[in-house]
Amino acid sequence: MKNNATKTAKKLGLVAVAMFGFGYLMVPIYNILCEVTGINGKTGRITQSQVNANDVDVDRFVTVEFDTNVNPNLPWTFKAAEFKQQVRPGEIAEAVFVVENKSNKIIVGQAVPSVAPEQASLFFNKTECFCFINQELAPGEKKDMIVRYVVDSDLPEKITTMTLSYTFFKASEKAVAVTGQDRKIVIKDNG
Repeated sequence: MKNNATKTAKKLGLVAVAMFGFGYLMVPIYNILCEVTGINGKTGRITQSQVNANDVDVDRFVTVEFDTNVNPNLPWTFKAAEFKQQVRPGEIAEAVFVVENKSNKIIVGQAVPSVAPEQASLFFNKTECFCFINQELAPGEKKDMIVRYVVDSDLPEKITTMTLSYTFFKASEKAVAVTGQDRKIVIKDNG
């Protein structure tokens, strides 16, 4: 009887370790899957030199629409300066977004991007984006923020319009490190 209880306890311990390991690996596996397949609309990130190596499709235009959202827990307004742009695949483009803190205290926010349709996210890359770092705004502060992006010239012909969407969330307290009077904004790459 004691031998069976020991075997059962060992098996349950192994199951618990396996479940913990699976849970720990879920986020990296999910991120890799999203990057490879374009699921969840995650965008890519490229360097300026990679942009320069792209071929520009001068005979084609793609419409990029901009969608902005703010989580209800964040007292900010957020909008794109332009609702949409016409861009040539392979050519670098720039969009401006305006954010304002409507509260009476300093708040740090994080923008999370996505692209629709999902297949288009495989062909949408950013060289610079306000979403790469947390944004700190003083009470009443208004800020212009830039995203520089490239629609890859390999974008399938059937995709003529895509939507770049951002949702701003209040950054968690763990994401903001405060040392004395200095605030350090933690750099995060959400793609």
